[in-house]
Amino acid sequence: MDLSKKELEEGKVLKLDFTKLQKVAKCGCVLPAVVQDIESKEVLIIGYVNQEALDYAIKNKVMTFWSTSRNELWIKGATSGDYLDLKEIRINCEQNSLLFLVEIRTKGSCHTKDESGTSRKGCFYRKVTDNQLEFL
Repeated sequence: MDLSKKELEEGKVLKLDFTKLQKVAKCGCVLPAVVQDIESKEVLIIGYVNQEALDYAIKNKVMTFWSTSRNELWIKGATSGDYLDLKEIRINCEQNSLLFLVEIRTKGSCHTKDESGTSRKGCFYRKVTDNQLEFL
């Protein structure tokens, strides 16, 4: 079953990409990065960072990823205007994943939009119910 991007991002069909980590492994040295709203503690987005992205984020105090699909630095908000201001970085016990605590500069952090055309606050806007997706 091949889903369009719109169906994937806005639909109710559960179609998980279990090949994502294989694709990520091919792009080089990256770590998983969980991004959390510093106030509400809501998980907003999960991405990947390499050393270049981490250095940029620390220096500029803005959430920065390494795009594993485009193989380039991804400054969150550079295209959408939905910047995430970096407040704190935490590291797990094995130093193989990062937690970024951020403040949302505008209204959202997800590249998808809600019914009113506003960026969603975070990327986790659906839940699985009986093997189907349901909007929160």
